[in-house]
Amino acid sequence: MALSAQTAIVLVALGPFLAAALAPIVHRLTGPLAGWVLALVPAAIFAYLLTHVEAVAAGGTIAKLVEWVPAYGINLSFLIDGLSLIFALTISGIGALILIYAAAYLSGHEHRGRFLGFMMLFMGAMLGLVLADSTLSLFIFWELTSVASFLLIGFDHTREAARRGAIQALVITNIGGMALLAGAILVQLATGSWELSAVRELGSLTGDGLYGAILICFLIAAFTKSAQFPLHFWLPNAMEAPTPVSAFLHSATMVQAGVYLLARMTPLLGDTPVWTTTLVIFGGVTLLWGALGALRQTDLKQMLAQTTIASLGLLVLLIGLGSEAAIAAMAIYFVAHALYKAGLFMVVGAIDHEAGTRDITVLRGLADKMPATFIGGALAALSMVGLPLTTGYFAKEEMYLGLMAGDWQTIATLAVLIAGNALLAGVAMLVVIRPFLGEAVVTPKTPHEAPLGMLAGPMLLGALGIILGVMPDLVGHDVVSPVVASVLGHIVESHLTLALDFTSLLLWLSVATWALGILVFRQADNIRTVLRRLHNGLGWTADTVFDVVMFALIRFSGAVTRLLHHGRLELYLVAVFFALTLAIFGPLLALDGLDWIAPTAELGDWSKRFTWPDLRIYEWGVIVLAAIGAVAVIIAPTRLMAILALGVQGAAVALLFLLFGAPDLAFTQFMVEVLSVAVLAFAMTRLRLDQRDPRPFEDWLRDGTIAIACGLGVTLVLMLALNGDLDTRLSDFFIANSVPIAHGHNIVNVILVDFRGFDTLGEISVVMGAAIGILALMRMRMPKRVAAIPAPALASGSVPDPTAAPAKPKRTRARKAAPAKEAAKEAAPPEKKPRPTRRKRTTT
Repeated sequence: MALSAQTAIVLVALGPFLAAALAPIVHRLTGPLAGWVLALVPAAIFAYLLTHVEAVAAGGTIAKLVEWVPAYGINLSFLIDGLSLIFALTISGIGALILIYAAAYLSGHEHRGRFLGFMMLFMGAMLGLVLADSTLSLFIFWELTSVASFLLIGFDHTREAARRGAIQALVITNIGGMALLAGAILVQLATGSWELSAVRELGSLTGDGLYGAILICFLIAAFTKSAQFPLHFWLPNAMEAPTPVSAFLHSATMVQAGVYLLARMTPLLGDTPVWTTTLVIFGGVTLLWGALGALRQTDLKQMLAQTTIASLGLLVLLIGLGSEAAIAAMAIYFVAHALYKAGLFMVVGAIDHEAGTRDITVLRGLADKMPATFIGGALAALSMVGLPLTTGYFAKEEMYLGLMAGDWQTIATLAVLIAGNALLAGVAMLVVIRPFLGEAVVTPKTPHEAPLGMLAGPMLLGALGIILGVMPDLVGHDVVSPVVASVLGHIVESHLTLALDFTSLLLWLSVATWALGILVFRQADNIRTVLRRLHNGLGWTADTVFDVVMFALIRFSGAVTRLLHHGRLELYLVAVFFALTLAIFGPLLALDGLDWIAPTAELGDWSKRFTWPDLRIYEWGVIVLAAIGAVAVIIAPTRLMAILALGVQGAAVALLFLLFGAPDLAFTQFMVEVLSVAVLAFAMTRLRLDQRDPRPFEDWLRDGTIAIACGLGVTLVLMLALNGDLDTRLSDFFIANSVPIAHGHNIVNVILVDFRGFDTLGEISVVMGAAIGILALMRMRMPKRVAAIPAPALASGSVPDPTAAPAKPKRTRARKAAPAKEAAKEAAPPEKKPRPTRRKRTTT
């Protein structure tokens, strides 16, 4: 039976997670073909999503809502529209090629199966993020991308740089995740809905009183994820990950999440001066900073990482402008950037894999030895430069189109775009021309062509960048129009064309960009020298500040730990019961709960309302037993007597449960008391139980005051509770539903196992964790067992017999060796002492 589109969208979002769990098994069964087999999952997703392109381009959407917590209106909802479809197609399509590339790149690696599983997890998190319609679902997948990137960046966990890069990425992006959660809650408070589609129907939030707070939260989330200045520094350090991770992360996954979030929130938060000004300024600064940072590097991978920062700034700037041309340029540039950036990263990975280095200053003439790799890199670079007949050309033309005329701010923005694109074009020439052309030089490894799995991605992505560049109608109809309609809310007709109008200013702006790019390429070495001098003169950078903050945080946490976790159990108990006293009397005083002591006319005489019940003689006996136990605990002369007195007190409480109709609680209390007394007595066998603990008067005063205050507070709370009206709604619910829903007549057991099953599971988990910790501590103190030794080895005398008595220790350092002597005497069998012989005197 065919699946409905609504069910299929859930499988699209959650299918990669199942594939991630099965990836190690698939790798074990298929070996080198694991990448090709696992790539079938994103390829199938890509093929399925392609079937909805026409419907979405016509203005249709596909939505699916799965109830999660219906009582609070929280759902797991998904939506396919123009914006989410383009992102999902890019993620799944490039993801399939990355999996094939990763399997070949990590050929022979012992943890390749685990790595492929992490990659599938990363892909699933990003697909769920762009397809999520609920802000809470968006937050969950947002955080999953951070966790997955942490696992991938720190994959080579034996290297300190990889661990640092993973932690840095996790910390920075998690700050944004918390901001996103706060923003989602604020949106719900402002609109009453968690669903973004429902919120968009209500209109913009710009007039809401919470607009400023919501805007700040979403900007922090987007800026941390998409590495906007000054929160950009984590992205270059993420290059410690294997190259397949960099190719996927920089092209279609995590760093694009912030761009997607800003585009998705544009109908709700955009079109205001603060929105436009903030995004344009920060996006422009990030564009120039990243482009100049790329020219400062000599590592090909770092150069591409810095260009990613620049491209992300460019996308944020375009979203900030918010015009039809700017959003259209954003859509085309996102696709173009994903294609050429993934391809170039895979090319750089192939160079490193086959030549043994990524340093651009020692690479030349690789085109003869790696022709297919060179072709893939050249095709990607053409789109990055933005030459005609490439997808990048259309993106660049659309960027300039919306800024052809206007005030000085518009002209300044256009100048920033031209400068940024020129710098990126120069870097593209450097990445391809320097390593591949020129006279060949000696490299750490003899270069040769990469395997098929590492060539499929660059060749296909580079070719696709050219194919889309010669199909402007397809790009306009299936990419530009759906995305603009999703972001701006109205249909925009595409005007993309292959025709070159030499009288148009747009073409000459592009020519100026290419000319500046060539100049940057020719002067790259001089520019690098100047930039490095400036960078060295800065001293402190954002990366340095992060290290200082993390170091200070660790030192602060250590000081707090030493202050609060000092190891003195007595002070722990003092703090706990003092806090309990405040927790009791604080609300009582704040809410006038002590009015019954001096009752008003409405309350009446409290002494007539609180009277002792009609107790039988044996019930009075139990109360007297409890009082005797309490007094015995206080005046117990020894520790052993105090333990036994505690047992008496607990037994009295159990008897009260039994007498007043709670036999199951009474049985539980009896078991707890018996075990408590037994365990305490067993644990304290190493202590002197026959001695009384010396306690100074100030300790008695402190502990007695806190104890009396706690007891008085609990008594007051109970009396006030009994003085009020009994609300039986909860009890009635359990009585009515225990049998039909939970199929149990013992209501207490049903509450523990069914209605509060997760609480019980949590308590059991805590006990299990404590037991595992205790077992680990005990194993640390257990003596090591003697390994079995073959009999021939013992017979030959090459191995000492472990059962033989230890040799008698020397007489030197007699005091320190005394315990060893005693142990040797106890372990050794008794032996006869030789008779003392008289020493002969010698004369000289």
